[in-house]
Amino acid sequence: MSFTLATWNINSVRLRADLVSRLLREEAPDVLCLQECKSPVDKIPTEIFAAVGYEHCVARGQKGYNGVAILSRLPLEDAGQRDFVSKGDARHVAARLENGVTIHNCYVPAGGDVPDPEVNEKFDHKLKFMAELRDWFGAERPEKSILVGDLNIAPREDDVWSHKQLLKVVSHTPIEVEAFEEARIAGGWVDVTRADIPEGQLYSWWSYRARDWDAADKGRRLDHIWATEDLAPAAHSSRILREVRGWEKPSDHAPIFASFDV
Repeated sequence: MSFTLATWNINSVRLRADLVSRLLREEAPDVLCLQECKSPVDKIPTEIFAAVGYEHCVARGQKGYNGVAILSRLPLEDAGQRDFVSKGDARHVAARLENGVTIHNCYVPAGGDVPDPEVNEKFDHKLKFMAELRDWFGAERPEKSILVGDLNIAPREDDVWSHKQLLKVVSHTPIEVEAFEEARIAGGWVDVTRADIPEGQLYSWWSYRARDWDAADKGRRLDHIWATEDLAPAAHSSRILREVRGWEKPSDHAPIFASFDV
C-alpha cells in the first residue's frame, strides 16, 4: 500500500477552511495533519473536507488556541492523545491506518521570545514538552509509526536563513536543537525530509512581518515528518509546497509532504 501524507500548521482551520479544501483538491494527499486549528472539535468544518473526499477525521481541539486534526480519505481509527506537561492543551492526537501505521500529530509550543527557561515560562514549557516527547518515545520505542507536525524548531544550519543571526533566536538556539535531536534519537525517529533532501536551504515558515516574504526569503524549517527506522526506508518524494505560503490570506507555514510505500 502506498500513501502520501502532508502536514500543515493552518493557523485557524475555520478561517482557512477554503485553503485546506483547495490543497486537498489540488494535491490530494491521502492524509493531511493540521496544527493550530484554534477550534473545538465540533466546530471544525469537517463537512467541507468530506465533500472533497476526506470523510475521516480524528481531532483534539480547544477554543481559540492550539488544536490538532488528522484528515484522511483512508479509513483510520483514533489512537489516543497525550497531555504533554499536563497543561490540558490540545497539542497531540494519534490515529492508526488500516495498514497498521500509527500517525502522531504534534504541535510543539513556540516558546516565546526569550530563550531562557528561568525567566520565560513559555520557553520552559517548550523544553519540558520536548523532554517528555523524548522520554515517552524513548521508553516505548515505537514501530511502524510516523510523527509529524509543527515542532517549532529548525535544527540544522541550512534550516534557517542565517545560522549566525538566529543562534540566539527562539526556534534555532543550541538548547532547542539539542532537545530536538535528543527526542528524535531516543524514539528511533528518522527525519524523512532531510533523508530525502539532504542538502541545501529548506524552509516551511516565513514570518507575517516580512513585507515581501518571498523576496526576503528569511525562512525556517519548523515543520517536520519523522518515521520510525522500520518505516523510513519506505519514504520518498518529500517536498515543501512553498507556493501555498503565497495564497490569499495564507497561514505563515507551508505544507510539507512525504510518500510511503508500505
